Amino acid sequence: MKKILDLMEQELRQAFEACGYEAKFAKVVLSNRPDLCEYQCNGAMAAAKAYKKKPIDIATAVVEKLTGAGADAAGAQTGGADAAGMQSGSAHPVFSEAVAVMPGFINLKVSGQFLADYMVRMAAADKLGLEAPEKPETVMVDYGGANVAKPLHVGHLRAAIIGESIKRMGRFLGHRTIGDVHLGDWGLQMGLIIEELRDRKPGLVYFDESFTGEFPAEAPFTISELEEIYPAASAKSKTDEAFKERAHQATLKLQKGYAPFRAIWQHIMSVSVEDLKKNYSNLNVEFDLWKGESDAEPYIADMIQMLVDKGLAYESQGALVVDVAEETDSKEIPPCLIRKSDGASLYATSDLATIVEREQDFHPDRYIYVVDKRQGMHFEQVFRVAKKAGIVKQDTPMIFLGFGTMNGKDGKPFKTREGGVMRLETLIAEINEAVYARIMEDEERTVSEEEARRTAGIVGLAALKYGDLSNQAVKDYVFDIERFTAFSGNTGPYILYTIVRIKSILNKYRENGGIVSEDALEKNILPAANDSEKALMLLISRYNEVLESGFAETAPHKICQYIYELSNAFNSFYHETKILTEPDEARKDSFIGLITLAKRVLETCIGLLGIEAPDRM
Repeated sequence: MKKILDLMEQELRQAFEACGYEAKFAKVVLSNRPDLCEYQCNGAMAAAKAYKKKPIDIATAVVEKLTGAGADAAGAQTGGADAAGMQSGSAHPVFSEAVAVMPGFINLKVSGQFLADYMVRMAAADKLGLEAPEKPETVMVDYGGANVAKPLHVGHLRAAIIGESIKRMGRFLGHRTIGDVHLGDWGLQMGLIIEELRDRKPGLVYFDESFTGEFPAEAPFTISELEEIYPAASAKSKTDEAFKERAHQATLKLQKGYAPFRAIWQHIMSVSVEDLKKNYSNLNVEFDLWKGESDAEPYIADMIQMLVDKGLAYESQGALVVDVAEETDSKEIPPCLIRKSDGASLYATSDLATIVEREQDFHPDRYIYVVDKRQGMHFEQVFRVAKKAGIVKQDTPMIFLGFGTMNGKDGKPFKTREGGVMRLETLIAEINEAVYARIMEDEERTVSEEEARRTAGIVGLAALKYGDLSNQAVKDYVFDIERFTAFSGNTGPYILYTIVRIKSILNKYRENGGIVSEDALEKNILPAANDSEKALMLLISRYNEVLESGFAETAPHKICQYIYELSNAFNSFYHETKILTEPDEARKDSFIGLITLAKRVLETCIGLLGIEAPDRM
C-alpha cells in the first residue's frame, strides 16, 4: 500500500509534467503552517530557477492543471498579502483544496472521502499497509555489549533498549534483522577473576598442575559470588602490581587454550549468561546471537596475516598498525592498532575479527552498531580497516549509532544516592514502585493491589524505555522519575493511558450490544465529521511513512514523537466527540472503526519500542 505522500505526489507529478515541468519538482511535504493547509508543495520555487519564470506563475498553472479547471482568484488567504493566491475551482479525488499562494507555494488539503477510504484500506492491509521493501536486506545489529561476570547497570540501559527497537523496526519492515549482544568475555577481566579465585580457593583442581582428570561440571561460585569477585580483583590490580601481572599472564594462557583456565572460563560464561538473559528479559530485550569477543578469537591470526600480506598492516614501535587516515578528513584519524608489541590483541582486533565471522556466516547488507558515542573514533577506525582490507564491500553501510549518557538531575551520569553505579534491576524496581504509588493514590481506582502491582510493572517499563527512546539517541538526557512516570505529557504512561482509554470505550460499546470486529467496523469509516476527527485520520495516515523513515534514519525517537502526536489527536477527538452516545448508528460505527484503527497503530508502534499496554490502568 502506497504512502499517502506518494499518492499525493503522484497527482502533483502529473500536473507538473502536463504544464511542461519536470516531475522531480512535485515533492509534497507536511505543512509547516497547519493553520493554512495540511500539506504543501514548494517545487515551484525550485522550478522557477530552472525555467526562468515566476514561482507564482508556475504554482498557479500546476493548480489549474491539478483541478482540471481554471483557478479563480481566491484573494488574500489567512496569513497576509503574501499568501494571496489561486484556489481550485472543482472537485478532485485526492484534494479538497489546492491553492497557489505567494511567492509560489501550493497549499493542499486532503479530500475527506479520500482520507476515509485510505483508513479503510489501511485497516484491511497486512501490517496496516506498510510496504514490503523492494530488496529485503540482512541487517546485523550489534548492541548490548555487557561484560560477563558483572551485573547489568544503568550504563547498559541505552544500548539495550535502543538496539532492541532498531532490531524490531528492521524486522517488522521485512528485513532479515539479527541482534547480537557481543559480550565482553575475553579480556583482562577473565585473568583477574581467575587469579582472585586462585587466591580465595587455592585448593581448586584448576590450579593443580598435576591434575589430569575431568574438571567439575558445577561452577565453583554462584552469580552473586562472581559479581563480588570481579570488583575485588579489579581494585586489587590497581594497588598490587604482582597480582596485575599474574592476571595478565592468566589472560594470555586462557587465550592460548590452557585447559584449566578454559574450564573456569566456561563456568564464568554459563553462570553469567544465564543471569544476563534473565535481566535482559526483564527489559523485554532478546538477542538472536549470544556471541562474544571469544568467538572472534579463531579468526584473528588469519585476519592479521591477511592485513600483512595486503601491505596494510605494518610495524610501528613493535606494534602492528593500519593507516586509515584519508585526505578528506577534517580531523586527525590515527592509525588503527591491531596488535600490541607483546603480541596481545585489542578491541579493534576482536571487532575486526567479529566482522570477518559475520561476513562468513551472514553476509550482512548493513551493519548497525549501537554503542556509547565516546567510542566513535574506535569504530571509525575499525570500519575503515574493514573496507580498506576488503572484509566488507565498499558500498555496505556501516552505521555507528552513538548514544549519549543518562544523567541525574545534577547533569552528571546517573548514580545511586551513595554515588555508586546503580544496578539496572534496582532502577527498574524504583520506577515500578513510583508507578504503583501513582496508581494507588487514585481514589477512583478499580484495580486491586495485586493487579496494581502487575500493571505497575508494565507501565514502569514503558516509563523507563519511552523516557529514553523519546530522546534523540546521540543526546544526553536527564533521568527524571517523576516526569517519566507522569500519566500526562510526553511520557510512556500517557501513551499507554491513551490505548487503555480506547480499550475502555470499545468494551463499553461491546457491553451496549455493539460488535467490535476489526473486519466489519473499519470498512465503515466515513469522511470526518469535524476537524478533530480529520486531524486524527491525518495522523493515522502517516504511520507507514514514520516507520520507514524511523528505521532508515535509525531514529526510534521519531516513532515516539509520532505516537505522542497521535495520542494527542485521539484525546482531542475523544473530548470533542460523543462517541458512544452518537444517535446516528452509521456515524457511531464509523467512530468505533476509526478508534479501533488508532489503537492498532499505537499498539504496533509501542511493540516496536519493546513496550506493551495493560488492559486497565
